[in-house]
Amino acid sequence: MASETLRVPRGDVADAAGGRPEDRTRRKRYRDSKVAYLLIAPAVVLLGVFVLWPAGYAGYLSFQDWSFYKAPEFVGWKNYTDVLTDPLFWDTIKRGFVFVLLTVPPMLVLAFLFSSLVVSVSKRFASVLKVSIYVPTIVSTVITSILFVLIYDYSGGLLNWFLGLFGVSPVAWLGDPTWALVAIAVPAIWLGVGLQSLIMVAAMVDIPTEYYEAAAMEGANWGQKTRYITLPQMKNIGLYLMITGFVAAIQQFELPLVMTQGGPLDSTTLPNLFIFNHFRNDINVGYSIAAALLLFVVLGTVSALVFRFVNSEKLVD
Repeated sequence: MASETLRVPRGDVADAAGGRPEDRTRRKRYRDSKVAYLLIAPAVVLLGVFVLWPAGYAGYLSFQDWSFYKAPEFVGWKNYTDVLTDPLFWDTIKRGFVFVLLTVPPMLVLAFLFSSLVVSVSKRFASVLKVSIYVPTIVSTVITSILFVLIYDYSGGLLNWFLGLFGVSPVAWLGDPTWALVAIAVPAIWLGVGLQSLIMVAAMVDIPTEYYEAAAMEGANWGQKTRYITLPQMKNIGLYLMITGFVAAIQQFELPLVMTQGGPLDSTTLPNLFIFNHFRNDINVGYSIAAALLLFVVLGTVSALVFRFVNSEKLVD
C-alpha cells in the first residue's frame, strides 16, 4: 500500500514557524514600545517630580493666604486680583519689555554680523574668533555684574575715565534712572551674544554654497546675497533666537540684583526681581506665586503671538 503524503494547511505551518507575519510585526512593535517607555521613564519621573508637581502645587498655593509661619487658608482669586490691580507689577512688565528692546535686537544684529565675519575668513582665524566670542558666555553673571559695576563707577570707573579723555563729564551710570537700565542692558548683551553667534554660524555653514555661487555669477553683492539668500534660509533660526532671547531678557534677575538692587527709584526692577522682593519681604507668599504665574502667562502669550505672526514654516532645499 502506497504511503499517503501528510498535507498540513499553510496557516498551520506558519503558526508552527512562529506565527503569522502580522502577529510577528505586532509583537515586535510591542517590544520596541516597551523599550522606548523604559528609556523615557527616568525623564518622565524627573519631569513630574521637579516640574509638573511643583507647578501644580504652586497653582494650588496661589489661591491660598499662605506663609512659612501658618497653614494655607483659601482666599480664592484675591492674590491674582491684588497682583492685577498693583500698578508696580504692570510697571515692571513694561520695564521688562523695554529691556527686551534694549537687548534682543542688538544681540541679533551683532551675532549676525559676527557670524558673517566668521564664515568669510580662514578656518584657523574663524576658530580664534569663535573661541573669543564664546568666552563671555561661560563667565558667571555675578562676576560680570561686579566687573561692570567697576567699569561704571562714577569716580574711578574705566568708562568715565575714557569719556573724560574727550572732555565728557562723569556720568552716574547706575545712579541715574535715565541710564541705569541701559547700563544693565550692556552686560546682558555681552553675555548673550556669544551663544547666539555660534548658533548663527552653524546655520550659515549649513546653507548650500551653490546658492552663493549662482548669485555671484549673476553679479550679486554681499548685501543682495544676505537679503535674498542668507536671511530667508535662516528664518527659523532667527525665530528661535528671538523667542529665547525675549524669554531670557524679560526674566533677567542677577544683573539688576547685584548691580543696582532694582534702583534707583525702581528703574531697574525687572519682573523676576519684583517677584523675588515680594517673596523675600511679604508675609503672604501667595502674592508672589500668583505674580509668577501671571508672568508665565505673559511670556506664553507673547511667544504664541510671535509664532502666530511670524512665518515659521520649515524650509525646503
